[in-house]
Amino acid sequence: METLSFTYPAGQPAGGRALVGCVGSGDLEVLLEPGTDGVLAITVVTSVNGSAPRWEQLFARLFAGQTLPAMNIDIHDFGATPGVVRLRLEQGFEEIAHD
Repeated sequence: METLSFTYPAGQPAGGRALVGCVGSGDLEVLLEPGTDGVLAITVVTSVNGSAPRWEQLFARLFAGQTLPAMNIDIHDFGATPGVVRLRLEQGFEEIAHD
């Protein structure tokens, strides 16, 4: 198992929390919580060693051109594909937007 940490600039703290996915399903789990003003902090626990460049590229594409709310995002990966990661993150963002 490998634990990766990433930080990005962000806006005001998110207004809610969300939990999407389920790590035990062979998928992945994403927990989103309000964070520190101006900081989007992401922690990824993955079973795929050496995957930091893949995660960096995925986040760069996902966050390009937008300012997200300040959040702490915990991702528990079970070898999910980038498409599934993006889907789960977008689901979490949508849930937070509706809180």
